Amino acid sequence: MSRAFYNLNSENRWVFIRTDSLAALFSASLGAYLVYSGSATASDTGFSLSMAVGFSSYILYAVRMFNEFEVSGNSLERIQQYMEIEQEEKPTENGVPPAYWPASGDLKVEKLSARYSSDGPRVLENVSFEVKSGERVGIVGRTGSGKSSLTLALLRCILTEGRVYYDGLPTDQINLDALRSSVTIIPQVPELLSGTLRQNLDPFGQYDDAVLNDALRSAGLFSLQNDSDESRITLDSQIASGGSNLSVGQRQILALARAILRQSKLLILDEATSAIDYATDAVIQASLRREMVRGVTVLTVAHRLQTVMDADKIMVLDAGRIVEFGKPTELLENKNGMLRALVEESGDKASLLAMAAGHGAQSSV
Repeated sequence: MSRAFYNLNSENRWVFIRTDSLAALFSASLGAYLVYSGSATASDTGFSLSMAVGFSSYILYAVRMFNEFEVSGNSLERIQQYMEIEQEEKPTENGVPPAYWPASGDLKVEKLSARYSSDGPRVLENVSFEVKSGERVGIVGRTGSGKSSLTLALLRCILTEGRVYYDGLPTDQINLDALRSSVTIIPQVPELLSGTLRQNLDPFGQYDDAVLNDALRSAGLFSLQNDSDESRITLDSQIASGGSNLSVGQRQILALARAILRQSKLLILDEATSAIDYATDAVIQASLRREMVRGVTVLTVAHRLQTVMDADKIMVLDAGRIVEFGKPTELLENKNGMLRALVEESGDKASLLAMAAGHGAQSSV
């Protein structure tokens, strides 16, 4: 703040010195001309000199007006750029899906490539995979491997090439509002609206309190607080703007409760539990395994390997490509595999291998 104020005063002094110098030079020149030319009367000379003295203020005013005009012109240019910005496709009658859609969480991706701008590099390169309805798929990879970009590409939030089939229909032929309303995504830091918890869970008043409480219980909120606690969260609890009066873990649980209420066939968790403690993460993952089993496909972008090691399948991304995709037990058998390398680098190698082996044995049974 002090540096900006110092620069402002310095620039003002720079302008004042030069305008005063120009005014003084002009006044002196005019006075010399009027005195030595002898063609002007005393009254004309006095009037001319008095007007010349105020010339500096007129110069400064002209400079300020020109600067104001230039700034206003920049604002108009910026408004024009916003008006010409590329818009998403508008809904059409041909893009309305059938009333039964989506009936399942089947997801099929064929040679999907994506980029953030038309002239930018590809962040995904010929990604192809298939997920059956009800499967839990973990998406792992190092930083910059394209995990979050994949979730954005599935929702057509970035420029994509290739085909994505959701419950048998290509998503590029479906209206964006229909596609995104049928998919639930829980981001890393979910946003909440100011108001009561009831308004955040059910803003349109479609469900009664019993259903809302069941969703909160299924999401694991009640397992993290006691009934005797006066500060426990209820449907009448006030939520600040953005959920700033709640912890990140509580916001994640509320976002999961909203997902349970929506009953979408495709649920995407974009590193939703990376900023919370392990105990809360375990509660959320247990709720997902318990509630999301009725034909709901769950894609989990993982920050912790513990989050996805018991998934049905694991997808390993590297530089925007799929390098491994399959059951955790099968991928861990490859000693030179990337998932095996990530497990080896983890400090919980033994527990991760035990989780994968336990889930593999349970699946075979």
